[in-house]
Amino acid sequence: MSRTRNSENQFALDLGDSTPDQHGAVDNAERLASLAETEALLNQWQQAGWIRPLDVGFARLIRQLGEEQGDRPQPLVLLLAALTSHQVGRGHVCVDLTHLLADAGNTLALPPEEPAGPALNDTEATALQGMHPQDLLARVQLADCLAALRASPAVSDGAVPTPLVLNGSRLYLRRFWRYEQRIAEGIRQRLALPSPLAYPNALPAQTLSRALTILFQSKEPVDYQKLACALAARSGFAVITGGPGTGKTTTVVNLLAALQAVAGADPARAGRKVRIRLAAPTGKAAARLNESIGGAVQRLPLAELPGAVQLDDIPTRVTTLHRLLGSRPDTRQFRHHRDNPLLVDILVIDEASMVDVDLMASVFDALPASARLILLGDKDQLASVDAGAVLGELCQRASDAHYTPETAHWLGAITGAELPPNLVDDRGQALDQAVAMLRKSYRFGEDSGIRQLAEAVNTSALTGTMLARIRDSEFDDVVWLNGHGPTSDPEKTLEQICHHAISGTPERFRNKGQGRVVNGETLPPPVGYRHYLEVMANSGLRADSPREAWDTHAAAVLEAFSDFQVLCALRRGPWGVEGLNQRIAQQLMTEKLIDRTEGWYPGRPVLITGNDYNLGLMNGDIGITFRVPWDTTDDGQPKDTLRVAFPSSDAEGGIRWISPSRLQQLETVYAMTVHKSQGSEFNHTCLVLPDRLSPVLTKELVYTGITRARNWFSLITGDTQVFRDSVEQQVIRASGLALRLGES
Repeated sequence: MSRTRNSENQFALDLGDSTPDQHGAVDNAERLASLAETEALLNQWQQAGWIRPLDVGFARLIRQLGEEQGDRPQPLVLLLAALTSHQVGRGHVCVDLTHLLADAGNTLALPPEEPAGPALNDTEATALQGMHPQDLLARVQLADCLAALRASPAVSDGAVPTPLVLNGSRLYLRRFWRYEQRIAEGIRQRLALPSPLAYPNALPAQTLSRALTILFQSKEPVDYQKLACALAARSGFAVITGGPGTGKTTTVVNLLAALQAVAGADPARAGRKVRIRLAAPTGKAAARLNESIGGAVQRLPLAELPGAVQLDDIPTRVTTLHRLLGSRPDTRQFRHHRDNPLLVDILVIDEASMVDVDLMASVFDALPASARLILLGDKDQLASVDAGAVLGELCQRASDAHYTPETAHWLGAITGAELPPNLVDDRGQALDQAVAMLRKSYRFGEDSGIRQLAEAVNTSALTGTMLARIRDSEFDDVVWLNGHGPTSDPEKTLEQICHHAISGTPERFRNKGQGRVVNGETLPPPVGYRHYLEVMANSGLRADSPREAWDTHAAAVLEAFSDFQVLCALRRGPWGVEGLNQRIAQQLMTEKLIDRTEGWYPGRPVLITGNDYNLGLMNGDIGITFRVPWDTTDDGQPKDTLRVAFPSSDAEGGIRWISPSRLQQLETVYAMTVHKSQGSEFNHTCLVLPDRLSPVLTKELVYTGITRARNWFSLITGDTQVFRDSVEQQVIRASGLALRLGES
């Protein structure tokens, strides 16, 4: 497997020629023919903040592994190893070499818009010219990459343990290849399970049909919630996807009631019901599901259902996935795994778009082989922060359904509905038969601006007419605050963001936000952060007020804080979270709503940015800082101290009061990234887009930002064209999960 210096020189000549007008190509070819040059280049990229120390360290590991086995590693292998590690850091599960070689610049996004290191000076920037990946790989062919990788002892097809796995043209870190394998295996195994509901005339299927008729009273020709319940009941694995307000929670509650009815009517089970657990990726998402599912369960017509279904047969307590699996601090391991599986028959995971491949693989590891898994989520939202886009991949074909004629016939027999012909496909895949898409929104009316704008963004149909309508405030619930304004004065726009964050600018909405009626309820006008701080200031509490009164007050303040949120696309710079948090805090202090902007102070909202298992706080939890009179002086007199109030874990009710000194991973949260907002919902959401286009600005990000708004949405842009251009960019994460399942 070793390679001689002569063959390396030939490899260099194969990548370019020595004519003067192609001198740059020769330089790059020589760089890819020399281990020292390649490692020096990777070090330069790291110093410039283009790639991580982890990526360079992984390339060194590959070199060491080859040298230990008597092989001289090819420089191209080291480069591809570092780039594969880099791509995992950007959320990809692998590198598709075909895409990489066709468009290295867009595939890798190097150099990055926001380098992790300090800004380059002119000399450093000049030194890196011509050293971008697209320049280095411009003359490399796929055959070169495959040959070099197959010759490396650090690469295999997965049959033997190697740091890199090559599958077709996809190059993986072995750990992520195994995650993808485990997920695909878990899905295939459940799709292949025989279903007692497969025969429409058998007792289980008849019981399901009766239960669905009782649970769904819709007069529509096709009730997609009812279809989703039927499909999910038939399969050991199911996905229910839909946009905001399409009734995912209602659907899954009815599904669980129907499954309990089927179990209760089964003579072989002697009335024993199935064990069900509900989970979500974050504490915030768990709290939201907990709030909505309790009311939905109370509305179930249980007395009419077959199988003697009782109220406590349908769980209402939602936990985070980490708590469900049993996190072990400082490790990737969980207490529940293949040798210690969960005691569960059905697991429902809400907000599944936020679940990365690592966590999803752990879920499959912890589930008994016979347990049913149901995923809920919006396929069009942003993918998880970490590697993978599991829900998005599973739902790639959901819009057109691709149900086989056999599935369509079964659905007709169970639900009485005839599927539209465009949803039936003779060549439908096994996974298609387990994916249901909800297609009607019950939250937003046809005239809702939030709904129409979200749909326009999601379908890349952001027409000039739509832009004009939001510029001219033609919708009751949507405003583009500077849609007509100049884009040449960024400072003015940033000041506008700060003033909007204080008041919510109700005067810019139609009728100043007054008198708007939704579902028979008159809504209060949109607000900003002044609202929660005024609720906080008007507590009426005294030093001797009982702790319960403080808990009630803190809950009211936390609820008021959720009435408004600024969302950003970026973290750094004046348009990012870091810059806007500082500016908004300064404006709040200027208006005497807070007394300082640094350190800890009453009213400071904080976002937990890492799981803290000792405190029971999870990434994404939000707390508010209070001054409370619970400490005492040496002579026994009450003394004010600061405490941060968080909703209790898993939304069980109550408030947790935690000393600021115990909180380690957090940030102020007047502004948060759109990524961090997933799983949350705010009465009024303001989306801030920067003054220039960036790779992170995609239609998924804009769509997610818009759909965090429950009743009011405002948009502020640094450049009006950036809004439209962002919708033209789409997140495409490299992975092989859909291909694996399509081949089964």
